[in-house]
Amino acid sequence: MNNVKFRTFSMLVLVGIAILGMGFFTVRFVMFGEQWAGAPFNATAFQGGVLTAGSITDRNGIVLADMTDGRRTFAANGDIRRATLHAVGDRGGNIGTGALSLYAGELMGYNLITGSYSLSGAGRQLQLTIDAELSAVAHRALAGRRGAVMVSNYETGEILAMVSGPTFDPSDPPTSFDPAQGVFMNRGIQSAFSPGSTYKIVTAAAAIENISDIWSRIFVCNGVLVTGQGDVTCPGTHGSINLIQAMAVSCNVAFGELALELGGRLLDSYARSFGLSESTRIGGMSGVNTASGNFDIAPSNTAALAWSGIGQSTNTVAPASMLRFVGAIANRGEAVELHYLKRTGLSGIMPTSTARLLERNTARQLEEVIEIQNRGNFPGLEIYAKTGTAQVGGGLDPHAWFAGYIRNEGFPLAFVVVVENGGGGAAVAAPIANTVLQAAISG
Repeated sequence: MNNVKFRTFSMLVLVGIAILGMGFFTVRFVMFGEQWAGAPFNATAFQGGVLTAGSITDRNGIVLADMTDGRRTFAANGDIRRATLHAVGDRGGNIGTGALSLYAGELMGYNLITGSYSLSGAGRQLQLTIDAELSAVAHRALAGRRGAVMVSNYETGEILAMVSGPTFDPSDPPTSFDPAQGVFMNRGIQSAFSPGSTYKIVTAAAAIENISDIWSRIFVCNGVLVTGQGDVTCPGTHGSINLIQAMAVSCNVAFGELALELGGRLLDSYARSFGLSESTRIGGMSGVNTASGNFDIAPSNTAALAWSGIGQSTNTVAPASMLRFVGAIANRGEAVELHYLKRTGLSGIMPTSTARLLERNTARQLEEVIEIQNRGNFPGLEIYAKTGTAQVGGGLDPHAWFAGYIRNEGFPLAFVVVVENGGGGAAVAAPIANTVLQAAISG
């Protein structure tokens, strides 16, 4: 009798394990089946690593990738092909953020019932949120330099432009690539750069919430801030200025003083809560992670801490993460999930994922601080932004930054421009942003 009970119990345990195993596999299949089907080893959809099904258009219906006579083809316009390379991808699947790789399962028409099998074999047409013509404007403005230009709708999270340089023509790719150029890397998402003075927005946000007299405080800049360990220099001698004036002239002394008062750990907590010193997600579960940033928690009362609060030292930020942050300021403190695949069907009617990065009042006050007073260089733009000139050492020119948003009616647009080793933010990055934004509002 005992043997029968033991065998029965053992059989029940084995059946239970089998059911759990099947359940685990089923869950994994539902969650990741599309990714498995979209892997290049799937011979029903890939030939020589090239996806042979599906087409891609921009938000306005411009064809960005298609299949013609069994061959993957790209947009008719050369500037558009180069400008959208890192959003669309190439034939070889080398671009990790390209839709041809990232959304291969959807392009082939994968579903849970038939898998990747399709009667027509043509796959599906996907629409990106990318504006191809605006991207071409950004590509021309970047003018072959290394860097990134990104524009998003801060109310919907849709990315309208995501241009990375260097780039190449996917219809006529080079026979060899210099790895040092990082041409396959999407610098907007997959790279992190020293942010320079754009980081003063973070320090200002922390000061607004933690320093009670911040609006009445007067800073005195004589060109240098002396700390317990080293000095911080300022590009100007600004005299007596308040917070708004300090941001307008990008005073290192004022923001260095604030960093020393706030402390490294508090500033680090703000950088983390704003999504600047860690990886953030673009496009939800099927999307891609940004590069992780960094905030240097330096000892108290040191030049290193002051420089960290100014955006120098070893601080780094991914351009896409900065885009999300400034978009949240514009959107009254709420960051809408960035994405560049047009949402259709069920996902199109579901509310977009959001995260509150700042309190509404903090966002409103921060807008007062970053409002550009002299808009002569940005005609017709109601612009709120900050430039950055990030020193990188090694005898290299600084990274040029410009990040912010506009409030022109009907154009809720956030933007970020980074030119790697490009020089000054005001001289190099700001004109690129102006060119792109003028094109955006002119239609």
